[in-house]
Amino acid sequence: MRNHKIQDRFDLTLECIRRFYLKENSPLSDALERYSQFFSLFQDFKGYVDFFLFQDLVEENYLAIKFCHPFNGFDHSPLPKNIEEYQAYKKNMIDFVTARNQRILNSVTVE
Repeated sequence: MRNHKIQDRFDLTLECIRRFYLKENSPLSDALERYSQFFSLFQDFKGYVDFFLFQDLVEENYLAIKFCHPFNGFDHSPLPKNIEEYQAYKKNMIDFVTARNQRILNSVTVE
């Protein structure tokens, strides 16, 4: 079931996970709480981000998400309103995926 406040945006999902570790509410609070044992494996948000190599989607201090489209809270539409906003969102997402792919490649050791 898709949450209309997130609309499959990974940056917003990561914001919900960040809030989960801070014990703050989000549109995914109930679902994340059901899997709290899984999330406890990583100790904290930094541990989660570092394990899954999501560093390119968070600020250096791990306190904030680098949103791919402006975020004004979960009460506002997460979708781009026009072609320019969509193109900016698409570019930011591609930049994130490209950076994460490189991070994954760099983490693989060949023996």
